[in-house]
Amino acid sequence: MDKRILIIGSLNMDIVIEMKRMPLIGETVLGKNLTYVPGGKGANQAYAAGKLGGKVTMLGCVGDDNLGQKLKDNLAKSGTDASYIKNIEGKPTGTAIIYVNDDGDNSIVVISGANESCDVEYLKQNEALFAECDYVMFQMEIPYETIFYGIRRAKELGKTVVLNPAPAPDGLPEDIWGKIDYLTPNETELLKLTGQQEMTMDNIRNGAHVLLEKGVKNVLVTLGDKGVLFVNDREEKLFPARKVTAVDTTAAGDCFNGAFVTGLAEEMSFDEAIVFANTASSLAVTRKGAQSSIPGREELEELSKRKSSAGL
Repeated sequence: MDKRILIIGSLNMDIVIEMKRMPLIGETVLGKNLTYVPGGKGANQAYAAGKLGGKVTMLGCVGDDNLGQKLKDNLAKSGTDASYIKNIEGKPTGTAIIYVNDDGDNSIVVISGANESCDVEYLKQNEALFAECDYVMFQMEIPYETIFYGIRRAKELGKTVVLNPAPAPDGLPEDIWGKIDYLTPNETELLKLTGQQEMTMDNIRNGAHVLLEKGVKNVLVTLGDKGVLFVNDREEKLFPARKVTAVDTTAAGDCFNGAFVTGLAEEMSFDEAIVFANTASSLAVTRKGAQSSIPGREELEELSKRKSSAGL
Protein backbone atom coordinates (compact mmCIF):
# COMPACT_ATOMS: atom_id res chain seq x y z
CA MET A 1 0.00 0.00 0.00
CA ASP A 2 1.29 3.46 -0.92
CA LYS A 3 2.65 5.46 2.00
CA ARG A 4 1.50 8.94 2.94
CA ILE A 5 3.39 12.16 2.19
CA LEU A 6 3.23 15.42 4.16
CA ILE A 7 4.62 18.50 2.41
CA ILE A 8 5.17 21.66 4.44
CA GLY A 9 6.00 24.88 2.63
CA SER A 10 5.08 27.97 0.69
CA LEU A 11 2.17 28.88 -1.54
CA ASN A 12 2.55 31.83 -3.92
CA MET A 13 0.64 33.25 -6.83
CA ASP A 14 3.10 34.07 -9.61
CA ILE A 15 1.97 37.21 -11.42
CA VAL A 16 3.81 37.21 -14.76
CA ILE A 17 3.99 40.48 -16.67
CA GLU A 18 5.35 40.26 -20.22
CA MET A 19 6.78 43.40 -21.84
CA LYS A 20 8.99 44.39 -24.75
CA ARG A 21 11.69 45.74 -22.45
CA MET A 22 12.21 46.44 -18.78
CA PRO A 23 11.41 49.99 -17.60
CA LEU A 24 14.21 52.25 -16.48
CA ILE A 25 13.95 53.83 -13.04
CA GLY A 26 11.09 56.35 -13.12
CA GLU A 27 9.88 55.14 -16.54
CA THR A 28 6.46 53.77 -17.46
CA VAL A 29 6.18 51.12 -20.18
CA LEU A 30 3.20 49.24 -21.54
CA GLY A 31 3.01 45.53 -20.79
CA LYS A 32 1.90 42.98 -23.36
CA ASN A 33 0.36 40.28 -21.20
CA LEU A 34 -0.56 39.48 -17.59
CA THR A 35 -0.85 35.91 -16.32
CA TYR A 36 -1.63 34.45 -12.90
CA VAL A 37 0.21 31.16 -12.35
CA PRO A 38 -0.10 29.12 -9.12
CA GLY A 39 3.33 28.60 -7.57
CA GLY A 40 5.44 28.53 -4.43
CA LYS A 41 7.96 25.73 -3.95
CA GLY A 42 5.93 23.87 -1.35
CA ALA A 43 2.73 24.02 -3.40
CA ASN A 44 4.56 23.08 -6.61
CA GLN A 45 6.02 19.97 -4.98
CA ALA A 46 2.69 18.99 -3.45
CA TYR A 47 0.94 19.55 -6.79
CA ALA A 48 3.50 17.32 -8.56
CA ALA A 49 3.19 14.58 -5.95
CA GLY A 50 -0.60 14.69 -6.08
CA LYS A 51 -0.84 14.76 -9.86
CA LEU A 52 1.57 11.84 -10.14
CA GLY A 53 -0.53 9.69 -7.82
CA GLY A 54 0.95 10.32 -4.39
CA LYS A 55 -1.18 10.33 -1.25
CA VAL A 56 -0.15 13.82 -0.19
CA THR A 57 -1.33 16.44 2.30
CA MET A 58 0.01 19.99 2.38
CA LEU A 59 0.53 22.36 5.27
CA GLY A 60 1.02 26.04 4.51
CA CYS A 61 -0.63 29.44 4.78
CA VAL A 62 -2.46 31.76 2.39
CA GLY A 63 -4.17 35.13 2.89
CA ASP A 64 -7.85 35.74 3.33
CA ASP A 65 -8.19 36.81 -0.30
CA ASN A 66 -9.20 35.45 -3.70
CA LEU A 67 -5.66 34.50 -4.64
CA GLY A 68 -5.38 32.23 -1.61
CA GLN A 69 -8.60 30.44 -2.46
CA LYS A 70 -7.47 29.97 -6.06
CA LEU A 71 -4.22 28.39 -4.87
CA LYS A 72 -6.07 25.99 -2.59
CA ASP A 73 -8.58 25.06 -5.27
CA ASN A 74 -5.86 24.45 -7.85
CA LEU A 75 -3.88 22.29 -5.43
CA ALA A 76 -6.95 20.22 -4.63
CA LYS A 77 -7.42 19.52 -8.35
CA SER A 78 -4.11 17.66 -8.34
CA GLY A 79 -5.41 15.21 -5.75
CA THR A 80 -3.55 16.86 -2.88
CA ASP A 81 -5.41 17.26 0.41
CA ALA A 82 -5.43 21.06 0.78
CA SER A 83 -7.99 21.17 3.60
CA TYR A 84 -5.40 21.89 6.31
CA ILE A 85 -3.95 24.97 4.58
CA LYS A 86 -4.58 27.93 6.85
CA ASN A 87 -6.12 31.27 5.84
CA ILE A 88 -4.40 34.13 7.67
CA GLU A 89 -6.70 37.06 8.39
CA GLY A 90 -5.29 40.44 7.46
CA LYS A 91 -2.37 39.02 5.46
CA PRO A 92 -2.06 38.88 1.67
CA THR A 93 -1.36 35.60 -0.07
CA GLY A 94 2.30 35.22 -1.00
CA THR A 95 3.04 36.58 -4.46
CA ALA A 96 5.91 36.67 -6.90
CA ILE A 97 5.78 39.51 -9.41
CA ILE A 98 7.76 38.35 -12.45
CA TYR A 99 8.70 40.81 -15.20
CA VAL A 100 9.75 39.16 -18.48
CA ASN A 101 11.09 40.98 -21.56
CA ASP A 102 11.18 39.86 -25.19
CA ASP A 103 14.66 38.36 -24.71
CA GLY A 104 13.35 36.08 -21.97
CA ASP A 105 15.21 37.95 -19.22
CA ASN A 106 13.29 38.35 -15.99
CA SER A 107 13.23 40.33 -12.78
CA ILE A 108 11.32 38.98 -9.79
CA VAL A 109 9.92 40.61 -6.66
CA VAL A 110 8.71 38.15 -3.99
CA ILE A 111 6.28 39.18 -1.26
CA SER A 112 6.12 36.40 1.34
CA GLY A 113 2.81 37.57 2.81
CA ALA A 114 0.96 34.79 4.62
CA ASN A 115 3.89 32.38 4.21
CA GLU A 116 5.53 34.20 7.13
CA SER A 117 2.65 32.99 9.32
CA CYS A 118 3.48 29.32 8.76
CA ASP A 119 4.80 29.06 12.30
CA VAL A 120 5.66 26.40 14.87
CA GLU A 121 2.31 26.71 16.62
CA TYR A 122 0.52 25.92 13.33
CA LEU A 123 2.57 22.72 12.98
CA LYS A 124 1.79 21.77 16.56
CA GLN A 125 -1.91 22.22 15.82
CA ASN A 126 -1.51 19.65 13.03
CA GLU A 127 0.53 17.13 15.02
CA ALA A 128 -1.78 14.31 13.91
CA LEU A 129 -0.67 14.74 10.29
CA PHE A 130 2.94 14.05 11.31
CA ALA A 131 1.86 10.87 13.03
CA GLU A 132 -0.18 9.68 10.04
CA CYS A 133 2.43 10.24 7.31
CA ASP A 134 5.54 8.30 6.32
CA TYR A 135 7.48 11.00 4.43
CA VAL A 136 7.80 14.69 5.34
CA MET A 137 9.17 17.16 2.78
CA PHE A 138 10.35 20.74 3.35
CA GLN A 139 11.83 23.64 1.34
CA MET A 140 13.19 27.00 2.58
CA GLU A 141 10.46 29.55 1.75
CA ILE A 142 8.77 29.59 5.16
CA PRO A 143 10.30 30.67 8.51
CA TYR A 144 13.43 28.67 9.31
CA GLU A 145 12.39 27.96 12.89
CA THR A 146 9.26 26.25 11.54
CA ILE A 147 11.29 24.09 9.18
CA PHE A 148 13.76 23.06 11.88
CA TYR A 149 10.98 22.29 14.35
CA GLY A 150 9.22 20.20 11.71
CA ILE A 151 12.36 18.24 10.87
CA ARG A 152 13.10 17.53 14.53
CA ARG A 153 9.52 16.47 15.22
CA ALA A 154 9.36 14.27 12.14
CA LYS A 155 12.49 12.39 13.20
CA GLU A 156 11.20 12.02 16.77
CA LEU A 157 8.25 10.21 15.21
CA GLY A 158 10.46 8.05 13.00
CA LYS A 159 9.52 9.64 9.68
CA THR A 160 11.65 9.91 6.53
CA VAL A 161 12.70 13.55 5.99
CA VAL A 162 13.33 15.13 2.58
CA LEU A 163 14.73 18.68 2.47
CA ASN A 164 14.99 20.69 -0.73
CA PRO A 165 17.30 23.52 0.44
CA ALA A 166 15.89 26.19 -1.85
CA PRO A 167 16.49 29.06 -1.67
CA ALA A 168 19.77 27.92 -0.14
CA PRO A 169 20.45 29.15 3.41
CA ASP A 170 23.94 30.05 4.59
CA GLY A 171 23.86 26.90 6.70
CA LEU A 172 21.75 24.71 8.96
CA PRO A 173 21.85 24.05 12.70
CA GLU A 174 24.38 21.32 13.44
CA ASP A 175 21.76 18.93 14.83
CA ILE A 176 19.61 19.17 11.68
CA TRP A 177 22.05 17.65 9.17
CA GLY A 178 21.86 14.18 10.68
CA LYS A 179 18.07 14.23 10.64
CA ILE A 180 17.88 14.63 6.84
CA ASP A 181 17.37 11.38 4.96
CA TYR A 182 17.40 13.00 1.50
CA LEU A 183 18.87 16.41 0.70
CA THR A 184 18.07 17.61 -2.83
CA PRO A 185 20.01 20.78 -3.77
CA ASN A 186 20.78 21.94 -7.27
CA GLU A 187 24.44 22.60 -8.04
CA THR A 188 24.30 26.28 -7.03
CA GLU A 189 22.62 25.47 -3.72
CA LEU A 190 25.13 22.69 -3.06
CA LEU A 191 28.09 25.02 -3.53
CA LYS A 192 26.57 27.63 -1.20
CA LEU A 193 25.89 25.04 1.51
CA THR A 194 29.44 23.71 1.32
CA GLY A 195 31.31 27.00 0.82
CA GLN A 196 32.82 26.14 -2.54
CA GLN A 197 33.32 28.70 -5.29
CA GLU A 198 33.89 27.06 -8.67
CA MET A 199 31.15 24.97 -10.27
CA THR A 200 32.94 21.86 -11.49
CA MET A 201 31.87 18.22 -11.25
CA ASP A 202 34.77 17.56 -8.89
CA ASN A 203 33.56 20.34 -6.58
CA ILE A 204 29.99 19.08 -6.81
CA ARG A 205 31.11 15.57 -5.85
CA ASN A 206 33.29 16.93 -3.06
CA GLY A 207 30.39 19.06 -1.83
CA ALA A 208 28.08 16.06 -1.72
CA HIS A 209 30.61 14.17 0.41
CA VAL A 210 30.96 17.20 2.74
CA LEU A 211 27.20 16.99 3.34
CA LEU A 212 27.44 13.26 4.06
CA GLU A 213 30.17 13.99 6.61
CA LYS A 214 27.80 16.45 8.29
CA GLY A 215 25.33 13.60 8.75
CA VAL A 216 23.01 13.71 5.73
CA LYS A 217 22.06 10.15 4.70
CA ASN A 218 21.61 10.65 0.94
CA VAL A 219 22.39 13.60 -1.35
CA LEU A 220 20.72 14.11 -4.73
CA VAL A 221 22.19 17.02 -6.71
CA THR A 222 19.97 18.12 -9.59
CA LEU A 223 22.20 19.21 -12.50
CA GLY A 224 19.70 20.43 -15.10
CA ASP A 225 20.33 18.89 -18.52
CA LYS A 226 23.23 16.87 -17.06
CA GLY A 227 20.89 14.84 -14.87
CA VAL A 228 21.11 13.98 -11.17
CA LEU A 229 24.09 12.97 -9.05
CA PHE A 230 23.13 10.54 -6.26
CA VAL A 231 25.65 10.07 -3.44
CA ASN A 232 25.55 8.22 -0.12
CA ASP A 233 28.14 6.40 1.95
CA ARG A 234 27.85 3.29 -0.23
CA GLU A 235 27.69 4.57 -3.79
CA GLU A 236 27.95 7.48 -6.18
CA LYS A 237 25.94 7.44 -9.40
CA LEU A 238 25.09 9.93 -12.13
CA PHE A 239 21.62 9.56 -13.65
CA PRO A 240 21.60 11.27 -17.06
CA ALA A 241 18.74 13.56 -17.99
CA ARG A 242 16.34 12.66 -20.79
CA LYS A 243 17.20 14.77 -23.85
CA VAL A 244 14.47 17.33 -24.59
CA THR A 245 14.15 20.86 -25.93
CA ALA A 246 13.54 22.99 -22.85
CA VAL A 247 10.97 25.77 -23.11
CA ASP A 248 10.75 26.87 -19.46
CA THR A 249 12.68 25.40 -16.53
CA THR A 250 10.38 27.00 -13.91
CA ALA A 251 9.44 24.40 -11.28
CA ALA A 252 11.54 21.67 -12.90
CA GLY A 253 13.27 21.07 -9.57
CA ASP A 254 9.96 21.14 -7.71
CA CYS A 255 8.54 18.60 -10.14
CA PHE A 256 11.58 16.38 -9.56
CA ASN A 257 11.18 16.57 -5.77
CA GLY A 258 7.46 15.85 -5.81
CA ALA A 259 7.94 12.95 -8.19
CA PHE A 260 10.90 11.54 -6.24
CA VAL A 261 9.06 11.40 -2.90
CA THR A 262 6.06 9.88 -4.69
CA GLY A 263 8.29 7.15 -6.07
CA LEU A 264 9.70 6.44 -2.63
CA ALA A 265 6.18 6.34 -1.15
CA GLU A 266 5.27 3.72 -3.76
CA GLU A 267 8.29 1.72 -2.56
CA MET A 268 10.29 2.13 -5.74
CA SER A 269 14.01 1.56 -5.37
CA PHE A 270 16.30 4.62 -5.19
CA ASP A 271 17.20 4.14 -8.86
CA GLU A 272 13.59 3.72 -9.95
CA ALA A 273 12.43 6.77 -7.98
CA ILE A 274 15.18 8.95 -9.46
CA VAL A 275 14.47 7.80 -13.03
CA PHE A 276 10.75 8.39 -12.41
CA ALA A 277 11.47 11.91 -11.14
CA ASN A 278 13.92 12.65 -13.96
CA THR A 279 11.30 11.67 -16.51
CA ALA A 280 8.62 13.84 -14.89
CA SER A 281 10.98 16.81 -14.76
CA SER A 282 11.98 16.32 -18.42
CA LEU A 283 8.34 16.69 -19.42
CA ALA A 284 7.82 19.76 -17.21
CA VAL A 285 10.57 21.76 -18.93
CA THR A 286 8.93 21.33 -22.33
CA ARG A 287 6.00 23.60 -21.36
CA LYS A 288 5.55 26.98 -19.70
CA GLY A 289 4.59 27.78 -16.14
CA ALA A 290 5.03 26.29 -12.69
CA GLN A 291 2.19 23.96 -11.72
CA SER A 292 0.76 24.27 -15.22
CA SER A 293 3.86 22.51 -16.59
CA ILE A 294 3.73 19.45 -14.33
CA PRO A 295 2.74 16.19 -16.08
CA GLY A 296 0.21 13.63 -14.92
CA ARG A 297 0.85 9.96 -14.22
CA GLU A 298 -0.74 8.86 -17.50
CA GLU A 299 1.77 10.95 -19.47
CA LEU A 300 4.69 9.28 -17.72
CA GLU A 301 3.28 5.81 -18.24
CA GLU A 302 2.63 6.52 -21.92
CA LEU A 303 6.18 7.80 -22.34
CA SER A 304 7.56 4.69 -20.63
CA LYS A 305 5.55 2.48 -22.99
CA ARG A 306 6.94 4.32 -26.02
CA LYS A 307 10.50 3.99 -24.70
CA SER A 308 9.97 0.26 -24.07
CA SER A 309 8.55 -0.36 -27.52
CA ALA A 310 11.49 1.52 -29.03
CA GLY A 311 13.92 -0.60 -27.04
CA LEU A 312 15.24 2.37 -25.04
